[in-house]
Amino acid sequence: MSVSTLSPEMTTRMNRFNSTITADEYLADSNVLFYLSDAVTQLLEHKEEYSQFGVTRYFAEYFSSVKNSNHVLFREYNYIRATSHNRASFIRVFWRCFRQIGKSGDLLSMLEYRSLLQLLCPDFPVEIVQSAARIVLMDDAIDCLMSFSDFLYAFQLQFYYQEFLDSVLVIYQDLLAGKSPNTVIVPTSTSIEQLPSVAAEENDKEEHQQDGVEPSTLAQCIDALCDRFKHSHPTRSCMREVLEQTDKVSYYSLLMSLAKHETINQTIGALPSKAELLIDPEMDQELDKLIAQISVSPSSNSSGSAVGGLKEVQKKASPRRNIHHRRKIEVESDGSTEETDSSEN
Repeated sequence: MSVSTLSPEMTTRMNRFNSTITADEYLADSNVLFYLSDAVTQLLEHKEEYSQFGVTRYFAEYFSSVKNSNHVLFREYNYIRATSHNRASFIRVFWRCFRQIGKSGDLLSMLEYRSLLQLLCPDFPVEIVQSAARIVLMDDAIDCLMSFSDFLYAFQLQFYYQEFLDSVLVIYQDLLAGKSPNTVIVPTSTSIEQLPSVAAEENDKEEHQQDGVEPSTLAQCIDALCDRFKHSHPTRSCMREVLEQTDKVSYYSLLMSLAKHETINQTIGALPSKAELLIDPEMDQELDKLIAQISVSPSSNSSGSAVGGLKEVQKKASPRRNIHHRRKIEVESDGSTEETDSSEN
């Protein structure tokens, strides 16, 4: 299942009560049929479990979880990447689950971030995490440590706009090889499934060719790509603004600037601004309650109380239990791992 063909930044969300919008247009924009199909599939696969509390309640719970963005927890990778809403929901869930890493100042490696992502999506591919790390580290050694905020915004850009960025990389490599804009082959949506493997091969070439290309030339090719691209992509004005600020641009410097662009962040709508990234009053309130409970209970085992309390905090952070899987996730409040190096941002 591909991402919705109507990009959120290209059009406002359609109103189902608008008489000028056809039923087919609304269904395509909202992905209702995709979610309905998945709901039926899940019901048939787990009918003995769900039939105990009724089919009507099951569908109400399913679509409520979709609306509240809790539906992506523990789902397979093909599901969380299937729609723009799913991708944005997964980015937001990742931020909320592991926000404490940024708050504590911990720096993690690419493999450690991959481990965190796989707590939420067991088959999450390492290639996406590697690509996000390359954006942060400007294609230097990707085993270096990264702050949570740097990785998060790079991951958001890479994961949400994956197909578009793969296409831009193909164009960039053609320009880097000396092809004129008129001979550069602009990828189409029909060839998009072949691009990830191409992108992986071209990453090695980028390591040895860091001079970059002419921004105006790249902007011209990207504009042509946007004309025919049917997946989500950053707004043209944002990309044009970034490209106008430099005389030479490399692929990863472009992506780093886009990852930091607040307008792009607002368009995706999954994360707050960087200034507010570590602020989550609801979660902080739950943590304060947990600390208070521990401090007034001298007879209880502190570590045991913490674990029990943290499980309760986690339930509050995700108020509606995921109805597709019975598995639970154990996430420590600070989101850190034993192998993590700790230092200040």
